[in-house]
Amino acid sequence: MDFEFATSGRIVFGAGAVHAVAPAAREIGRRALVVTRRSGDAAAWLVKQLETAGVSCQMFAVAGEPTIDVVCAGLALARRESCELVIGLGGGSVLDTGKAIAALLANSGEPLDYLEIVGLGQLLHCRSAPFIAIPTTAGTGSEVTRNAVLGSPEHRAKVSMRSPLMLPLLAVVDPELTRDLPPAITASTGLDALTQLIEPYVSVRANVLTDGFCLEGLECVRRSLRRAYHHGDDIEARTDMSLASLLGGLALANAGLGIVHGFAAPIGGMFSAPHGAVCAALLPQGMAISIQALRERAPESESLKRYGTVARVLTGKADALPEEGAQWVSELCRELEIAPLGSYGIGEGDAPALVEAASRASSTKSNPIALHAGELHEILAGSIAFG
Repeated sequence: MDFEFATSGRIVFGAGAVHAVAPAAREIGRRALVVTRRSGDAAAWLVKQLETAGVSCQMFAVAGEPTIDVVCAGLALARRESCELVIGLGGGSVLDTGKAIAALLANSGEPLDYLEIVGLGQLLHCRSAPFIAIPTTAGTGSEVTRNAVLGSPEHRAKVSMRSPLMLPLLAVVDPELTRDLPPAITASTGLDALTQLIEPYVSVRANVLTDGFCLEGLECVRRSLRRAYHHGDDIEARTDMSLASLLGGLALANAGLGIVHGFAAPIGGMFSAPHGAVCAALLPQGMAISIQALRERAPESESLKRYGTVARVLTGKADALPEEGAQWVSELCRELEIAPLGSYGIGEGDAPALVEAASRASSTKSNPIALHAGELHEILAGSIAFG
């Protein structure tokens, strides 16, 4: 029953929640670095609200998934303009970029001093500069997590800066911001959210607090991901998915993840493939092989029982077996037209390097059972050819 729980200092959720941003920013300072997916009209409404409140804005656009060089460029701009706070408006890539910039703004050194695996892995000494996170997708939950995932093209890797000191000061989750997401992004981010509810629930680090978040989030996905995909203007479905994403972020930050994210990190470093889409392609096989391993080596385990609970929530069947949960996810991925990993250029020849990297990934350590190399190969092979 021992556990620790940490999250953003304040969370504001609901339609119209974005109106909380400008007053909060005004209490912090007068100069803000606004990190967005693209500059211009996408953030015009936010800039207007901030400037009306007396906060000047320096814009920084993120063109793709964050890299060390992108963070260094944003950090240099924030320091040059004497920014007192950082605001991220966008998906997980934007929020992770802003989170990393805010952390480095308050600490000396460069990203490689603090990055895991490819860097020195040093601990942050000071709390991040104030960071306000405003997600515009419903998937990553980055607005309430304590890490930022950055790409290092030189090392062909995606790795984390990680510290409780990186938690955002304020998370503002407004489902209205997700209404215009196209179906493909709704699908990949929604399945990322689903992954981040299933993996913490069956994780070896699961606890009574995160369990409640996961179960509530699974209900949201069950009733609303299909609706959000087929009817993007359904605000009730969008609200459910925004809540599912938030709850998944709360859960993963405190209970860890599993083999899907263990593979997703090295795949994202080695190939040009969106994180959510990679998780979606891996999830059915990741669940199926983990359940199979538990059946064979730990049939009485709590984790296998938890997979059964996941299956009952997702299928609505009181007697659903764990395998039926994996099948439900597989059928959902087909309906939402999730592309196999092979569509991103990943082939069997890449398996040895990816399996080796996944076996060492921090997320893999929380998987409900340690998987053998053959089982890892099986997950990857099934995900490459998924369809």
